[in-house]
Amino acid sequence: MMPWLMSGLGLVILLLAGDALVRGAVNLSLRLGVPALIVSLTIVAFGTSAPELLIAISAVLEHSSGIALGNVVGSNTANILLVLGIPALMKTLHTSECETRRNYIYMIIATVLFIALAFFGVFTIWSGLVLLAALVFVLGTAFYDARAHRAAGEPDDLEDIEEADPSMPYWRICVYLLLGLIGLPLGAHLLVENATVIARIYGLSETVIGLTMVAIGTSLPELSTTVMAALRRQADVALGNVIGSNMFNLLAIIGVATFFGPLPVSPGFLHFDLWVMLAASLALIPFVFLRKNITRAWGAILTALYVVYIALLL
Repeated sequence: MMPWLMSGLGLVILLLAGDALVRGAVNLSLRLGVPALIVSLTIVAFGTSAPELLIAISAVLEHSSGIALGNVVGSNTANILLVLGIPALMKTLHTSECETRRNYIYMIIATVLFIALAFFGVFTIWSGLVLLAALVFVLGTAFYDARAHRAAGEPDDLEDIEEADPSMPYWRICVYLLLGLIGLPLGAHLLVENATVIARIYGLSETVIGLTMVAIGTSLPELSTTVMAALRRQADVALGNVIGSNMFNLLAIIGVATFFGPLPVSPGFLHFDLWVMLAASLALIPFVFLRKNITRAWGAILTALYVVYIALLL
């Protein structure tokens, strides 16, 4: 029971520390005069991926690459089937109103690139450089588009950044940053170490633990965001959140993690899990290109597919 409790504690610390780091970094940047546009494209995006990143780095340092890769692949599958499926069960996501085609194409390209690199058998620092180069291209394109919208007369709106509080005092910003910087490595260490113990106790591989418990846990912030977006009829936020998160998982997290050591790819990934991730990604085609809404029926199908996937893993 203790490893489960400590894993849960590590996950809670990770999520709270990640939120604290984002709040501190966003408001420090705004107080220093960094435009909200740049903050939203960089600091918020990287900050919300901080828990997954710290888990990946911690797993590599502790020679548990299965947890690192399992977390990324499992999170991407969960983001589509579970994070979009559960909110759709509550309320139809009106994705027919969204314009996410280009970002979706980028996500598919990132997925195919990731799978191609995986077939080399190990993610090395050179693999990481390729992934990070793709990330720089995606961010550069997003920044260019945002500048074009701003030049067309759209304001640099702080309301687009949920964590923004221009009046936040410096002492509180420092507290948030300190909590984030201390909590993230602590939470990642607790989660990875105890997840490894659980895998040994129940005879499961570290990869399965990464694909299930760790992946679902680190997808909770995306699920929370998507549920709120569904209730507020903001399907663009829900779909954009999933697409953006999946791109960052593939390009940024594994890209950075390779600088701390190689990540060997187990045969199970090559034969099954990577293809499930790709199939889940392609399942969004009707909602992105054919302007279909994610209705309750679709939500039930997506959620059921995820349950079947987890059952097959276990």
